Amino acid sequence: MPLQLHWFLPAHGDGRALSRRAGAGVRGAQRQPDITYLTQVACAADQLGFAGMLLPAGLFCEDPWLLAAALATRTERVRFMVAFRPGLLSPTLAAQMAATAQRLTGDRLLLNVVTGGDPTEQRRYGDWHDHDQRYERADEFLAIMRGAWSGDPLDFTGAHYDVRAAVTTRPPATHPTVFLGGSSAAAQRVAARHADVYLAWGETPPLLVDLFDQARLTAAAEGRALAFGTRFNVITRDTAEQAWAEADQLLGELDPAMVTAAQARFRRTESEGQRRMAALHDGQLDRLEVYPNVWAGFGLLRPGAGAALVGSHAEVADRIVELHELGVEHLILSGQPHLEEAYWFGEGVMPLLRERGVFDPRPAAAAART
Repeated sequence: MPLQLHWFLPAHGDGRALSRRAGAGVRGAQRQPDITYLTQVACAADQLGFAGMLLPAGLFCEDPWLLAAALATRTERVRFMVAFRPGLLSPTLAAQMAATAQRLTGDRLLLNVVTGGDPTEQRRYGDWHDHDQRYERADEFLAIMRGAWSGDPLDFTGAHYDVRAAVTTRPPATHPTVFLGGSSAAAQRVAARHADVYLAWGETPPLLVDLFDQARLTAAAEGRALAFGTRFNVITRDTAEQAWAEADQLLGELDPAMVTAAQARFRRTESEGQRRMAALHDGQLDRLEVYPNVWAGFGLLRPGAGAALVGSHAEVADRIVELHELGVEHLILSGQPHLEEAYWFGEGVMPLLRERGVFDPRPAAAAART
């Protein structure tokens, strides 16, 4: 399958620096996540040929369902990967919302199941489940949601949900692709049973292969097969020197006190993926290039996917081809800022990936028909 490239929608705001305390001037300026700027980013992804966009979920950003509905009217083909947390809404309601979104957008909805990993944020939502309980709940949630899409009323009784005749009276003609991420065994069990794509935050290729192999075996035990995806930041320029200079500038702008606080917060996380991100560098500034062209600098301060592909367009393309050869079919990318970096990548790296036969800018369904 050709590689599917996805971009990230900065629903929490954007800027040229990792820290909002970067100082005065252009690099310290922050862009608010208003509809005008988010439309610019979405239209850039649409025009450049990205298959989809990840719309994050959490208290720090705008609601992804509403953003997808708004941006679908301003774009033509890019799909919207809506992140959502199973514990915060009814599975039958989620099935209905997804079915409506598919009809309104012309089958351009993707779903990214996120169980949550920050205990403080979970409590703010009123969710007191621990890590494994959240995945147990997600297991039941996805069974009900998928059952409701079938059009046949579903009765389900579990530890977390008890529903009678759950159904969407107008099921989607095309079920949204379900992405589920997580590095823990619990995450892999749920992905094996219900997901279409297993996601892992970007790490070194050998570490990703280990995760994919584990998930593949778990899915096989369930009689299923999974596609695989990962997520990286990216800094690509005409030369490697320019790309690494940008990475060095991002690093130089970080407030050491903020880095220390962030690393302490990451050590308290319930997320296995977040612990793996921190372990890539262990807070050491001299250990940030953890693999050729793989830089862990974003993870010093940012939660979530903390690794970046850094280098010339050709070098970044080489790493992406390597990832594709190792089984990555979906690659989600972020940039800083997202509008400009979308063009650096779209104009610099995408043509090389097309030449090497790993990327087709058409939607997956259209590519499969030829």
